[in-house]
Amino acid sequence: MHIGGSRSVSLPVKIALITVGVATVSSCSSHKQVASGDADALAGRARQVAAAWDDSTAAAAWRAGYYPMGEEVQAPRGGWRSQADRQAYEQGDFTLRAQLPETRPKNGRVTWAGGESLTRPLVGADESYKALASGRVNGKSRLTVTSARLGKITLITSRGPATVSAWLFTMDGYASPLKQAAAIPSKPPRPPIGPAHGIPGFPINRLVRIAADGRSVTVVALHGVCKGESDVDVLETNGSVVLSDSVNDRKHGSNCTKQARLQQMTVTLGRPLRSRVLLDGYTGQPILYKGLRGLSQSGSG
Repeated sequence: MHIGGSRSVSLPVKIALITVGVATVSSCSSHKQVASGDADALAGRARQVAAAWDDSTAAAAWRAGYYPMGEEVQAPRGGWRSQADRQAYEQGDFTLRAQLPETRPKNGRVTWAGGESLTRPLVGADESYKALASGRVNGKSRLTVTSARLGKITLITSRGPATVSAWLFTMDGYASPLKQAAAIPSKPPRPPIGPAHGIPGFPINRLVRIAADGRSVTVVALHGVCKGESDVDVLETNGSVVLSDSVNDRKHGSNCTKQARLQQMTVTLGRPLRSRVLLDGYTGQPILYKGLRGLSQSGSG
């Protein structure tokens, strides 16, 4: 499938530093463009990853920690007043016209719907603001912060919805604040399995979205430009969901393995994700949420 608007990059690359067009496609658990030997290798690797994680101390640590799986920043109630304001937010185009709080509690609580809670250290208002205002300002900023205070935000985590300490930034022209989670996520556990060797394919770049019913996940993955129809394979167990980015279609020649593009793909699951660990079959690590901030979107699925 040709994905319009995607920009190619040479490999090897530092995936986290790429800014490219992201197109949306749907994906099923098939091997349409994968040679049978490569498909068997991918499937075998996914089984190894699932076996290593299921019932492991790493999985127990993951389920006991605080890992955001949804946006940690929430726009003012009612959303942005204009597309220009939305673009300013996405570009980090802010101006500070206030004295930010210099003190804060050292720790805050993350509380889940079932009553379970966890103590996590908090970032300061200054650090939180700098994370928002990370872009280059050209001329007068559209978004002006006039005050900040500590409050709460509700977001999606690996353990379901949670209420988290957050910095609430008041802005000119908005009746309600922009919220940014202040609790520092737990450090991911050390994977019980190392990365794959000798298996064609790429790591999953990031998690973008988990559907409200948990029956689908949207990820961004890296694919060769000569690859046929985009595909992410799925292996589900009681304890984990392993996603494997399918390999290049090599029939086009060796040059196709030297170029790649990021694509956004939605994968349907057999049952809700819930507390199962979402894993990358190539690296053997949990797939972390990063959203789409910093990636330009193009095309449609």
